[in-house]
Amino acid sequence: MVNTLTIERETHKLEKRLCRLVGQAIVDYQMIGEGDRVMVCVSGGKDSYGLLDILIKLRERAPVRFEIIAVNLDQKQPGFPEHVLPEYLKQLGVPFHVENQDTYSIVKRVVPEGKTMCSLCSRLRRGILYRVADELGVTRIALGHHRDDMLQTFFLNMFFASKLKGMPPKLVSDDGRHVVIRPLAYVAERDLVRWAAHRQFPIIPCTLCGSQDNLQRKQVGAMLKEWERQHPGRLENMARSLQHVVPSHLGDRSLFDFAGLQATGVPDPEGDLAFDPPSFQTEPAQSLDPEGDALPRLQVVTL
Repeated sequence: MVNTLTIERETHKLEKRLCRLVGQAIVDYQMIGEGDRVMVCVSGGKDSYGLLDILIKLRERAPVRFEIIAVNLDQKQPGFPEHVLPEYLKQLGVPFHVENQDTYSIVKRVVPEGKTMCSLCSRLRRGILYRVADELGVTRIALGHHRDDMLQTFFLNMFFASKLKGMPPKLVSDDGRHVVIRPLAYVAERDLVRWAAHRQFPIIPCTLCGSQDNLQRKQVGAMLKEWERQHPGRLENMARSLQHVVPSHLGDRSLFDFAGLQATGVPDPEGDLAFDPPSFQTEPAQSLDPEGDALPRLQVVTL
């Protein structure tokens, strides 16, 4: 009895945290407004199921009215259980559309054996979903990328493309015609794993990218998980850093006029004490807010 009550209490806290974080991301980046028609891309994985689930909950209490339509791209992967998603979406009572396009055969034919399939698969999928968005008259395209996906993308660009570039919470699509949103931008993957287990989503494994173990993204993901294991709170700090960029303390001459920099006699709030050792904040210790969620409590240490 005690265990059941504990599980129920923890699940309730998880649901509140997910709704709060998604709601906060939507507000911070003005992702959804009055009358929007939101296309939620549902792949059959835990993240897109979680996104759809949370948006449905938030729609019931949101101060603005918006529509949701779930869209799945059936890429004709061998063994894909094409009945699973339609049956699940019918049970939810949410409008949905299944787009049938055999991108699987194209990817397998074009990409050499052993090479990464994600790039081509993503381009094909993106183009199809943009067309479907036009046909359905949607105003927002919602993707299920979460906080950890965004951090992985940041490090992948740093390590392999020599760029400080991430995966933004909101952007205009590369064809310039659609607004793409990522409402899970503040949500940790571990919470989506727990929520998927609680909700018993009918997960459909990917036999393309998901079947490749040598992906750089998986390697970076493993690195981040190890950091979080050794230093709890580090990923949260890194995610927050993406919202607090100081161009004058990087090196991009297109963002800051280093060539024209001169002493003005005016203190710079972002300035360094040039000859002193830097001070850094440790990873957040865990404390509880009145609702029972873990909140960061930062301490300053000098290294």
